[in-house]
Amino acid sequence: MRPDIERSKEARAWLQKAAHDLRCARLDLDALPPVLSDAAFHCQQAAEKALKGFLTWNDCAFRRTHDLGEIGAQCLDFDASLEPLCRRAEGLTVYAWMFRYPGDTEEPERDDVEEALAVATEMYEAVLARLPADAPP
Repeated sequence: MRPDIERSKEARAWLQKAAHDLRCARLDLDALPPVLSDAAFHCQQAAEKALKGFLTWNDCAFRRTHDLGEIGAQCLDFDASLEPLCRRAEGLTVYAWMFRYPGDTEEPERDDVEEALAVATEMYEAVLARLPADAPP
């Protein structure tokens, strides 16, 4: 078990990265023209990092993966009320790799990216709500 200060610092770092990804997703979505593929990627990353911050806060090791279903399932061991949101976030997993390389699938639809941003934002806020007031970045 890691000392509380070290664990808290590491959890905050994950949450700061998640907040940064949310900001990047919003900027990409608002750009003219919007960069939808990049925004979708940042949505996935924000949800992933928020969940990893939650696991870190709870001193739970996790595998190096982008699979939000797997990461979310671990989080449910600490707070089962996250289940509906974790299920919704699972669909963001594909944005970790889809649209990232030349020749990949076309750009995502704007509506899909806006929904992804809503889910990622909700995940970030849900994690923050489950941590002590002094924990957020």
